[in-house]
Amino acid sequence: MTATDLGLPTLGGLAGVPTTDEPQKAKDYKSDQEVRWCPGCGDYVVLNTVQAFLPQLGLKRENIVFVSGIGCSSRFPYYMNTYGMHSIHGRAPAIATGLATTRPDLSVWVVTGDGDALSIGGNHLIHTLRRNVNLKILLFNNRIYGLTKGQYSPTSDQGMVTKSTPMGSLDTPFNPVSLALGAEATFVGRALDSDKKGLTEVLTAAAQHRGSAFVEIYQNCPIFNDGAFDVLKDSDEAAQRLIPLRAGEPIRFGPEQEYGVTRGPWGGLEVAKVSEIGEDDVVVHDPSIADTSYAFALSRLGDQHLNHTPLGIFRQVDRPTYDDLARAQVDQARAARTPDLQALLRGKDTWTVT
Repeated sequence: MTATDLGLPTLGGLAGVPTTDEPQKAKDYKSDQEVRWCPGCGDYVVLNTVQAFLPQLGLKRENIVFVSGIGCSSRFPYYMNTYGMHSIHGRAPAIATGLATTRPDLSVWVVTGDGDALSIGGNHLIHTLRRNVNLKILLFNNRIYGLTKGQYSPTSDQGMVTKSTPMGSLDTPFNPVSLALGAEATFVGRALDSDKKGLTEVLTAAAQHRGSAFVEIYQNCPIFNDGAFDVLKDSDEAAQRLIPLRAGEPIRFGPEQEYGVTRGPWGGLEVAKVSEIGEDDVVVHDPSIADTSYAFALSRLGDQHLNHTPLGIFRQVDRPTYDDLARAQVDQARAARTPDLQALLRGKDTWTVT
């Protein structure tokens, strides 16, 4: 069943959000608060990128809301000249769900970190994605707890030595993209903080998507996990490791585009030399495939060592949103009966205590 079948909106995530004819610039989205992150923090790049691309959406700033939890990234709402809320640890998706459900005229964004979203907030995150609430979730992944001074997080490498794992972490780290796909998120993307062009493209597509849009952003913490993504920023290493995902194009990479993604013997995907498998066996990227197994296989190409790292949009499909369905259900209930407060108060679900 599609949104059209239910008589629900089929436009993008911006449908119903008031627009403005007044030209906007990045400075219009900068608040009067001093930006206070550590020098060299990747959050600066993400903030500047968001402030630069939001004017392109043409929305009224008073109809944009950023909700955050707890962590370094969660200072984000302070620096945006929009509405915002710095909420409690891990609960930003739950709060944003209530906001998106009751206010269809708002563009709702969640800013969170790998600890905030995947540890104490893991349950809220997966259910928000499962329900397909019409909001955007930006997960800043620096693979460490930064605000609380360097404990290992759910995305820290196995064996990583931190203040809370002095002999090395025993945990297998989460792959946030795999997790989001397992929760049936209708839009899943990944970007790198230093790649402003790629980050802008993914964020713009996420903003225009109707439903839960999840974007993992690899972000450097220069104090407690410096250089975690350096191999993806070095030009020689990046050519060997980064796999750009472009809809409708064969998935190829390498200095000479000599590598390609092909289907493996067990239904998954693997990397091979194009000269060995042939052009016809290179997978053409299609994020609109309804079955999550394809996008999930893409997310499993790499491991914690970032040997192969797809960037871009993994999945982008249409499915009715929780908030549209909830509002339609309320309207249906109202139309079906005449409100009777006394009948409710004195109904069969009451009793007398003597």
